[in-house]
Amino acid sequence: METASSGLALVDYAIFGVYVAVIICVGLLVSRRNRQSTEGYFLAGKSLPWWAVGASLIAANISAEQFIGMSGSGFSIGLGIASYEWASALTLLLVGKFFLPIFIRQEIYTIPQFVEKRYNNTLKTILAVFWVCLYIFVNLTSVLYLGGLALQTILGVPMMYSIFGLALFAVVYSVYGGLSAVVWTDVIQVAVLVFGGMATTIMAVSFIGGEEGLFGGFGAMYDAAPGHFEMILEKDNPQFMNLPGIAVLIGGMWIANMYYWGFNQYIIQRTFASKSVNEAQKGLIFAAFLKLIIPFIVVIPGIAAFVIINDPELMAKLGDMATSHMPSDAHADYAYPWLTQFLPAGIKGVVFAALAAAIVSSLASMLNSTATIFTLDIYKQYIDKKASDSKLVNIGRITSLAAIVIACFVAPLLGSIGQAFQFIQEYTGLVSPGILAVFMLGLFWKKTTSKGAIVGVLASIPIALLLKFLPLEMPFLDQMFYTFILTCATIIFVTLNTSEHDDDPNGIPLTKDVFATSSAFNIGAYAVLIILAVLYSVFW
Repeated sequence: METASSGLALVDYAIFGVYVAVIICVGLLVSRRNRQSTEGYFLAGKSLPWWAVGASLIAANISAEQFIGMSGSGFSIGLGIASYEWASALTLLLVGKFFLPIFIRQEIYTIPQFVEKRYNNTLKTILAVFWVCLYIFVNLTSVLYLGGLALQTILGVPMMYSIFGLALFAVVYSVYGGLSAVVWTDVIQVAVLVFGGMATTIMAVSFIGGEEGLFGGFGAMYDAAPGHFEMILEKDNPQFMNLPGIAVLIGGMWIANMYYWGFNQYIIQRTFASKSVNEAQKGLIFAAFLKLIIPFIVVIPGIAAFVIINDPELMAKLGDMATSHMPSDAHADYAYPWLTQFLPAGIKGVVFAALAAAIVSSLASMLNSTATIFTLDIYKQYIDKKASDSKLVNIGRITSLAAIVIACFVAPLLGSIGQAFQFIQEYTGLVSPGILAVFMLGLFWKKTTSKGAIVGVLASIPIALLLKFLPLEMPFLDQMFYTFILTCATIIFVTLNTSEHDDDPNGIPLTKDVFATSSAFNIGAYAVLIILAVLYSVFW
């Protein structure tokens, strides 16, 4: 890991230029078939194979939030933050087994459409507006900010130029081509981000290991910072409020993951576009395996940066540049960009392409889902019910452009955040428990009424705020867990007191065959569970 210049060498720019050209060409090429119909533009013609579904799920999920934000949490907290990733692998199995078959049988384009079928149009509209606002003001802005931070640190490009550059890259192919362009470029992007991410990890850990190499580096990291390799934090750990002990296994972590992977439009939309339920389920298994390796790509570099900074001998080897944009407890999100400064030419270009792949693929996914929800659940419902397919596709493109422009101007306002990943989780957690409660009861309790669901989802926000601002010193994951429980209780109470206790007419009939899965899914699920058991046994 020799000292390199803070910018990119000519070979790095060449590598990155090839990557950009390939992504844009592939995105425009594959979008030619489906771009003018609503099913083609918003659901890729329902033609995706399992490997494309799985790769696209991970590309949509892994963004600057992980590369920059989760590495920052790795710097501050350690491997414990990997619980978000490893618990996600198990969550994907549950989504594939119990949620996805119901959704696909409903033949829906969007999650709000399911809400309309199960409850009513009022709740659908409330949630559609909420999701559009969430995607623009939280998801898009956070990815743009963290991506801009990375470019500013690695290349010295001013924040606003970085943000607009990333936005333009995502817009060029995704707005024109729709979900087809997003998914098929995601297949390439996920390969780039895994390869480039692994390159950073291998070189950073090997640098720490010195003559003993990669495996010696892992041993040296553990010896230097054993507390950073604890998965379950004790109460006396200064980071306990972010990862409250056993709650990451049996508490609020489940609320965050079940909401994100099961009922988040820009994630679940890929499965709606698959060839069949079976293909979608195999795609989720593939994604689960990829989630198992993500912490080694995004968390380990943060820990490596922590070890290097606290070792005078290692810092001396890095030279004068070591103090440039150096991460700290107040600016933990500098960890990953700081580490990439010292990669040699060529490798830095690959890593830069991987970081761009993570950012741009997530932006493209969020833009497509924002456009899908606004166009089909708001515009078509309230503005032009007779709009043609071509008009709806054009409205979707206009919506994407408007969303990215707004996000570009809001993104720099996030600059005062210390650990962006934790911030995003905490403030999304104010609303996700209520929405999850509505879906879980709607799916599996046929008595649940529309009135109960509306009262519950509206009550969940003041419940969450009360738990947050009362002097309880409660970790936010615990707040999410108790908000979910109290919201479920509210929905059940209102339902039982406003209905005749019969099943709701919109209740979903569930039979044994709905949850039947193929042998391929079952074998894959068992393999994931075994690997998870080993990981938690090693890093408990």
